[in-house]
Amino acid sequence: MKLLPTLLMLLATAQAHAVVYRCPGPPVLYTDQLSPREAQEKGCRSIEGAPITVVSPAKSKAPTPAAGGGAADKRERVADDTQRARDSERRKVLEAELREATAKLEQLKKDFNDGQPERTERNFAVYQQKVTDMRAAIARQEVDIEALKRELAKLP
Repeated sequence: MKLLPTLLMLLATAQAHAVVYRCPGPPVLYTDQLSPREAQEKGCRSIEGAPITVVSPAKSKAPTPAAGGGAADKRERVADDTQRARDSERRKVLEAELREATAKLEQLKKDFNDGQPERTERNFAVYQQKVTDMRAAIARQEVDIEALKRELAKLP
């Protein structure tokens, strides 16, 4: 008698899991909506014992702009006074960096002495490397100064 409820439960489970078919052709179709006869006519094969994962199409999570300025606009928009304060602070920082970079460039050029820096090394190869390194440092500093000037020009 105990066998009957177990058998009924197994039958219900078997009916709940329909046969999934893999049908050929571009695109390959996986479906459980075909009858065995339809699957045979279309050349589909049943997939048995393989776990099936169903993926539903993802919906776009991008917020849609609401007409008349919705809550999304309020979150993204910064108050004009706040933005002006940020721009002012950024300008001050960039100007300070520009002053420091210009002072460093002047010192590098002074030390470089038009390609004849003071020679403190006995080895000529080491001196040549020092001259090469100084040229590279001057070039890097000039590039940094130009970048700072470009950033300052972008500010209102």
